[in-house]
Amino acid sequence: MAERATGGTAGAAGRAPAVDRPDMVRNVVLVGPSGAGKTTLVEALLAATRTIQRTGRVEDGTTVSDFDEVEVRQQRSVNLTVAPMIYNDVKINLLDTPGYADFVGDLRAGLRAADAALFVVSASEGVDGLTKMLWEECAAVGMPRTVVITKIDHQRANFEEVLIACQDAFGDGVAPLYLPVVTNGRVNGLIGLLSQKFYNYATGSRTENAPGPMYKDRLEEYRDALIESIIQESEDESLMDRYLSGEEIGTKVLIDDLEKAVARGGFHPVLAAGTGVGALEVLELITQGFPSPLEHPMPEITSLDGTPVPAIACDPDGPLVAEIVKTTSDPYVGRISLVRVFSGTLRPDLTVHVSGHGLADRGHEDHDVDERIGALSSPLGKLQRTAAKCMAGDIVAVAKLSRAETGDTLSDKERPLLMTSWTMPEPLLPVAIQPKSKADDDKLGQALQRLVAEDPTLRLENNPETRQLVLWCMGEAHADVLLDRLSKRHGVEVEKIDLRVPLRETFGGSCQALGRNVKQTGGHGQFAVCHLEIEPLPSGGGFEFVDKIVGGVVPRQFIPSVEKGVRTQMQRGVLAGYPMVDVRVTLYDGKAHSVDSSDMAFQIAGALALKEAAAKVPMLLLEPVDEVSVLVADDHVGSVMSDLSSRRGRVLGTEPVGVGRTLVRAEVPELEITRYSIDLRSMSHGTGTFHRAFLRYEPLPSHLMDKVAG
Repeated sequence: MAERATGGTAGAAGRAPAVDRPDMVRNVVLVGPSGAGKTTLVEALLAATRTIQRTGRVEDGTTVSDFDEVEVRQQRSVNLTVAPMIYNDVKINLLDTPGYADFVGDLRAGLRAADAALFVVSASEGVDGLTKMLWEECAAVGMPRTVVITKIDHQRANFEEVLIACQDAFGDGVAPLYLPVVTNGRVNGLIGLLSQKFYNYATGSRTENAPGPMYKDRLEEYRDALIESIIQESEDESLMDRYLSGEEIGTKVLIDDLEKAVARGGFHPVLAAGTGVGALEVLELITQGFPSPLEHPMPEITSLDGTPVPAIACDPDGPLVAEIVKTTSDPYVGRISLVRVFSGTLRPDLTVHVSGHGLADRGHEDHDVDERIGALSSPLGKLQRTAAKCMAGDIVAVAKLSRAETGDTLSDKERPLLMTSWTMPEPLLPVAIQPKSKADDDKLGQALQRLVAEDPTLRLENNPETRQLVLWCMGEAHADVLLDRLSKRHGVEVEKIDLRVPLRETFGGSCQALGRNVKQTGGHGQFAVCHLEIEPLPSGGGFEFVDKIVGGVVPRQFIPSVEKGVRTQMQRGVLAGYPMVDVRVTLYDGKAHSVDSSDMAFQIAGALALKEAAAKVPMLLLEPVDEVSVLVADDHVGSVMSDLSSRRGRVLGTEPVGVGRTLVRAEVPELEITRYSIDLRSMSHGTGTFHRAFLRYEPLPSHLMDKVAG
């Protein structure tokens, strides 16, 4: 582009960049696989706007975005971070997201906070399946998208090959704005297809020249295709007529139409970036071609009871509606909330209403409280720069909101509102943990609650049956980061332990059993005798207690005592300590004593009878079976079905979903899918997803009973 801008306006690192109108803000999320170069691109853009003096390196742990200790050690992003800057009087909030599938929660938060997405694709790697899935996800919600092909100076880079791969993967409307110029194996500039200029970076700074005659045919071919795409996707019929009649279209007119086409979500320009090349072109596209918050549809907003409210616009003077897109907790600094303001203006010391609904199943209880806004700041890595206010369309960090969690809505306390939360992926990898010491146990509860407040993709389960504390995570990398934060940030040491799947016990046959509790020890003794008949029920039959006592051999007041004793022993189990299910118990005879019989005596007798029955007939262990739905690319259906069968699963069928994807439905024992999220990711190259729901209990095969009974 480069027609209206030739340089940046410095955004000093010591003060927060600020503008006074929403149309002067651009919120842009960077999306792409781990290693594609998102964080490195952020560094280049920060340096190009002179927000930072020199670029950092991921390998050295010196980048602005990856400042967390975990990120420095692992040399990859695991958190959503924002990098604000000013370019040509426009404030750009770059939202750098993790590229690894385990941290898709932060990616979804970045998509929620942004008005456009910058898909980053490496020129040496191409497009992976996960990036294509994210593209489709953005398309489904109408998110404007563009592509930056990075690492064009890599020795294995092939810009045109990756461009074709992007067009194949992302569909129509993908067209380049610039073409790299390679001389003697080195990228030294870009040709602008709209401006028809050569932007030369050979000297270290950008200069403009006319492209050489050797590029004439290539430039015309790509330029014609680009102009046709822009006009077509902007649906400017008058401009199309002028173009088809051979009229020369001015560059400014094309740029205005490009902005319309991008904002409509139909046209997706492709840029190129490498070491020292392409940063200014990316900034110019963001400021000139990306939509402002005024053009972005507002998420659904309701009253606290779900009643729709009149349409709310992105207006600094409108009612306050803001959303917490990221929460971080620090034992020294406290809780810091990254907030996108959709309407109104947020100011320090303002009392707001905090609403959080819909995530109770993950440990986030519904809450509605009033809180006072603390200091506002514009984060840049570790640096928190004081901000006087935050208007509609902008992003800010808020200190010390004690109750607020990721996904919560902030609104006027006199008019509390609720934003419909964004879709969060379901955590499907269970990790059982236990504290290493008593001191760790004392601190664990509070530390876990802080992690839950930060991360909606984490679900905390305290399983009453297995008596295990289970973290439901997105994957192994997610679990490792959570345990690292417990240790390094909160000073709590825990260790992983083997996960226990909650089994059940039942009888493998019918029998009669005697429960005899007779003790004479002087004074009041114990006397209770009961005769029970035990029968197994079909799966899901639960428990039935039948009273067939005649003639008062067991007094009426003690019959419930027998049932209570049986129920208590069923809960404790008789084989391996698991609850017993699917059994009918019939009390048909017994004896009592006028003095020594009691409620407790008959409870004990009932329990003893159940134990005796367990010694007479085979006992079965029942395992939970889940209904599993796996969504996977057609290429991987065979592998997935074969793998499910190897897990003792029963494949029920398949059905096509959209283009190129298939839903595989199966019934699989829980014991076989505790780590399925990891295995599916490997089988499907990161593109497969699955959902599981409890279906029923089934007998565990005999060869596995000894293995899991303990």
